[in-house]
Amino acid sequence: MNHQALSSFIWSVADLLRGDYKQSEYGRVILPFTVLRRLDCVLEATKPAVLAEFDAKTKAGLNPEPFLLRKAGQSFYNASPLDLVKLLGDQDHIRQNLYAYVQAFSPAARDIFERFDFYTQVERLAKANLLYLVTEKFANIDLHPEVVDNASMGLVFEELIRKFAEISNETAGEHFTPREVIRLMVNLLFIEDDDVLTPGNAVVRTIYDPTAGTGGMLSVAGEYLLEHNPQARLTMFGQELNDESYAICKADMLIKGQDVANIAPGNTLSDDGHGGRKFDYMLSNPPFGVEWKKVEKVVRQEHESNGFDGRFGPGLPRVSDGSLLFLMHLLSKMRPAQDGGSRFGIVLNGSPLFAGGAGSGESEIRRYVLENDLVEAIVGLPTDMFYNTGIATYVWILSNKKPSDRKGYVQLIDASGFWQKMRKGLGSKRKEMSDAHIAIVTRLFGDFNEAELVTAFDEAGAALTEPQLVTGTDNMPTVPLGGKLKRLPISRIFKNEDFGYTTITVERPLRDENGNVVLGVKGKQKGKQQPNSALRDTENVPLAEDIQTYFEREVLPHAPDAWIDEEKSKVGYEIPFNRHFYVFEPPRSFHAIDDELKAASVKIMKMLEELAE
Repeated sequence: MNHQALSSFIWSVADLLRGDYKQSEYGRVILPFTVLRRLDCVLEATKPAVLAEFDAKTKAGLNPEPFLLRKAGQSFYNASPLDLVKLLGDQDHIRQNLYAYVQAFSPAARDIFERFDFYTQVERLAKANLLYLVTEKFANIDLHPEVVDNASMGLVFEELIRKFAEISNETAGEHFTPREVIRLMVNLLFIEDDDVLTPGNAVVRTIYDPTAGTGGMLSVAGEYLLEHNPQARLTMFGQELNDESYAICKADMLIKGQDVANIAPGNTLSDDGHGGRKFDYMLSNPPFGVEWKKVEKVVRQEHESNGFDGRFGPGLPRVSDGSLLFLMHLLSKMRPAQDGGSRFGIVLNGSPLFAGGAGSGESEIRRYVLENDLVEAIVGLPTDMFYNTGIATYVWILSNKKPSDRKGYVQLIDASGFWQKMRKGLGSKRKEMSDAHIAIVTRLFGDFNEAELVTAFDEAGAALTEPQLVTGTDNMPTVPLGGKLKRLPISRIFKNEDFGYTTITVERPLRDENGNVVLGVKGKQKGKQQPNSALRDTENVPLAEDIQTYFEREVLPHAPDAWIDEEKSKVGYEIPFNRHFYVFEPPRSFHAIDDELKAASVKIMKMLEELAE
């Protein structure tokens, strides 16, 4: 049974709930029962051995937990003789027996049901006389590992959480990152690491997601590595704020045999669940445009007290958008370069590219990552890719172990045109990237080449060819006779300093009513020209350009009496992504437009004459 058929079958439980539950509440029942049935099936084969061991060790006065984990062969166990099928044998006491069964799980597994607020739902189902029927429904679903493997089970979780987010009009993006976006990020994360991807290399690596959601990013990374190198082992770490998402993520990790202690609850920004840890790889899709006022006091205190010894040394973004705080959090988790280094991918909206002028928190954060040569690439995604927003989004890839040819450079890839329309929209999501689109972006990143999409047009302006990808090492197509080539940049490479500038303050002298320059009379200003604040202006001078040369060329010809207030100069950084991919298309000539209007007027007059007849 494939994951879609299986999730549809589970979905049929909703028919029982209709009337007693609102649609938006179905997930509160179906998700924890799905987890319960899966754990039930996974433990079934070792159940007799676990029960015998429990009796023996309890009688001996020993702590049975380590022995039971060994007997179960999992990172969890259940010490109750009951299971879902046996629960059906005592219909009158199913509520009490279900409580006893869940309480008998090991602490890590029991925590999952507490986070789901499972007991509240059991009481509610019992009151509505639905508890037996729902339990029976799930007891008849076969979720044994030999029937439904871990990867398929992960897809089931994903499908269910997406469905519940859809019908409840929740912000699906809080729980769910589109799978193709994760696949692209994972491709970019691993592509340069041959030792990890080479089959037979029994390497062990760690991966971390500070906004883990339901664990989708961690799962896809694990699947990718398993597919390319079955001998490699990826230990997963994460943290999640939302209790329900945390419960699903933890259940998924439990089923996959990961150490669930590695998945921490709580707010990553105010309470780092993995303080002091460093990781090989990291992935994150933090919330876009969400204010961080709730944790402002803690974050500011860490910034001011710890500086660069803490997580937020470079600066603090405006309170209205905390996504760059997550970027800095990930920077603090990078393994030192001498210990192998780290690479991470993070999804951000457009604001972190350019928001804030020189000296602002955002600019200082950009300055830190660019001056320390940490940004490998930024990929612009198509709009309408996410469930909760249609805005433009960007994948940033950062690393402190850049290959030699990338050192000092940043690659920008415009993948905004790489999409296909979905058959059915989901929330704000109308587009998706195909495997072919992901492959193109991965290749552009891996080759570290500049590239263009080139289309040939005839003399009349009709396209003669499909857009062709041409990299720096390819030959440009021949220009058609009388026609032209339209060239759209797709991949561009810049030096880090190309994004930097110095904001200079240009002053003009204050003059009295007679037009004479006003001079200072006291202190340091004595005898100096006084600036006229009404005429004050600023200029952004590229870092690569000499400030005085720029000033003499751009300012003095227009304001010969101007000067630079050196004390106010500030260095800033911004990444004007769209500007670097903009292609100017000259408008049609006035004569062509005039001829077209005349032809249209003649046509309209002719039609009016025919009507008059």
